[in-house]
Amino acid sequence: IYILEEEGSFARLSVCLGNYKSYQVLGRSASVMIFRHAGARYNVSGIIFSCRSSILSEVSTRSRSKLPSGKNALILGDTGTGKTTLIAKLQGVEEYVKGRGLEYLYFNVHDDDIDDHAMCNAWILDGDLYHKGLQKFAVCGENLADTMALLVVDMSRPWLVLDSLQKWASVLREHIDKLRVNPETLRDLEQRLVRQFQEYTEPGGDHSASPQRRNPVAGDAEEECVVLPLGDNTLTHNLGVPVMVVCTKCDTFGSLEKDHDYREEHFDFIQSHIRHFCLQYGAALLYTSTKENKNIDLLYKYLVHRLYGFPFDLSAQVVEKDSVFIPSGWDNEKKVAILYENFQSLKKEDKFEEVIIQPPVRKVVHEKELGAEDDQVFLLKFQTLLSKQPPAAAGRPVDTTNRAPTGSPRVSNRSATANVANVMPMQPGTSNSGQTSEGVLANFFNSLLSKKSVEGGGGGNTPRTVRKSGVVYLQ
Repeated sequence: IYILEEEGSFARLSVCLGNYKSYQVLGRSASVMIFRHAGARYNVSGIIFSCRSSILSEVSTRSRSKLPSGKNALILGDTGTGKTTLIAKLQGVEEYVKGRGLEYLYFNVHDDDIDDHAMCNAWILDGDLYHKGLQKFAVCGENLADTMALLVVDMSRPWLVLDSLQKWASVLREHIDKLRVNPETLRDLEQRLVRQFQEYTEPGGDHSASPQRRNPVAGDAEEECVVLPLGDNTLTHNLGVPVMVVCTKCDTFGSLEKDHDYREEHFDFIQSHIRHFCLQYGAALLYTSTKENKNIDLLYKYLVHRLYGFPFDLSAQVVEKDSVFIPSGWDNEKKVAILYENFQSLKKEDKFEEVIIQPPVRKVVHEKELGAEDDQVFLLKFQTLLSKQPPAAAGRPVDTTNRAPTGSPRVSNRSATANVANVMPMQPGTSNSGQTSEGVLANFFNSLLSKKSVEGGGGGNTPRTVRKSGVVYLQ
């Protein structure tokens, strides 16, 4: 590590080997500097730095190679798409508190080659369009060139994907138009996106043999880059900032197949429309799942590649339906047309909203919750109710209903009732309560006599009562 220090009118170069102050400059010239360790017994330690100009150049290069600061990622999307969860995964935070309006998070970027690190700003805009004006605190004309936009959509609700992408792309376009960026600066940013899109090559492939474009051979700096023109529907909506479409909750594809009868052609149909949108904005496409931690590392690598210029050696992935990755510049109309070959009942001309239909909203019926009343309150109410009722009559309750006679007529035997009552003499010393008990017994025997008379039918077989010694005998 070289340290350049200014002392008066001349520059002194020191080398940091342990403690650089322990090295003493023995001599200097226009191109040579000789150092000797202060504790060494010999005069020259053998550490000789020649070509002072090359040393200064190396110091200057290393100072410029530090990671730049002020890089921004602006995340847009509907509420519930998982924007905060996605950035929290990049940050390595498991527990977080979701904010409102405009959230600020960050994730660390580390370069092992130069042993330097930086923090990339992550601005998350609320899904409510009411807060779209807060973008001015995240993206301005000065940092537009250092900004990348992420449009996040929820794949558990695929019927909302296209409308969501169009809505938030329009919000971003509207904000950039209000920044009053110098037209020449904005034109340079747009041309930079076009150049990056056209110059994309497959990692590890032969650049000169690429069917998409041709790049100059390494080391031939004088030869101009020759690229093919863009397609008709490619970068027709150039925002001047790199865009990436991130599809979250791709682990829900199984439930879409089970609950909504989605088939492979439906997922290919959805992917084809998203890729057409990405071509219009020159955007990259990535399917992720924070629940299964799928493609989160890939998202981080691509972000630092586009913002910090880190090397990127991962190819496109289009085989797995829930793990798609398409970098900006890889796709074209012919590659999208491969998806149409899997269509059986669908056609590429079909409208998205007629194929991917939003299911009817089920009304949730909330049953009224019954709560248990306090015991004392219930007892007080019951006591009040009982106090309003008339007191019950003593003895056996009397049936006051009029019943119509059915079957054999019941023979009335009033004399027997009177006789039974008369043959129950009141014992001396009995009280009124005793009389009540004797009345109950009289009613009981009277009911027995009534049942007996009905069973006997008539015809002179009615039993006679004979009283002997206060006892009633039936004959």
